[in-house]
Amino acid sequence: MLNDVRAVAFDLDNTLWDVEPVLARAEARMLEWLHQHCPRIPEQVSLEDMRAARAELALEEPHNAHDVTYLRLTALERHARECGYREDIAARAFEVFLAARCEVEILADVRPGLARLKRAFTLASLSNGNADLARIGLESAFAVSLNARQIGARKPDRRCFERLASELKLAPRNIVYVGDDPWLDVAAARAAGCRSAWMNRRASPWPSDLAPADLSVRDCSELAARLGT
Repeated sequence: MLNDVRAVAFDLDNTLWDVEPVLARAEARMLEWLHQHCPRIPEQVSLEDMRAARAELALEEPHNAHDVTYLRLTALERHARECGYREDIAARAFEVFLAARCEVEILADVRPGLARLKRAFTLASLSNGNADLARIGLESAFAVSLNARQIGARKPDRRCFERLASELKLAPRNIVYVGDDPWLDVAAARAAGCRSAWMNRRASPWPSDLAPADLSVRDCSELAARLGT
């Protein structure tokens, strides 16, 4: 059924690493930096307030809602302005966040699994997030790396998968997209004509109202085996 697959494309967060502890640590680091360099911001604005401000900004500017970097930077600029600081403090705070956001613990199966897959397939990544693969040390694993900011849309928008196919110079049916989210990754890829693989690291039940993925695997090693590498 998957004999005509030529490329394997991956989601990143919660597919190649666990993202929740990474984001929590990155926000804690940024908050510590703010306390040291512009204390009025964390004294007046909590992390919950910051999240709410980003959500409000996404509603105000739906054309930018896909871009998590823009939302975080612009919201931080507003907080700085409202607390009596220069707006350029936001870029410095964001850099602290991003550096910590890229301190991910790549799961043990990922590098050997990607190495096996790379023998037979072109590898790519497509993410809604803003992880920097060069900082993480995985940039060389992928021939194509895309995110929502570059594309101007976020999954499940089919434009993400169309751009992926265009960059890979392949028809969507020749690409299997691998991700942890049944809707954003599996259903969205399928709707755009790609094949799909569910990375089910947490042994979660599949949603009863959704057609299953072409493949369901526990890790990258199983994926490589299922794809014959």
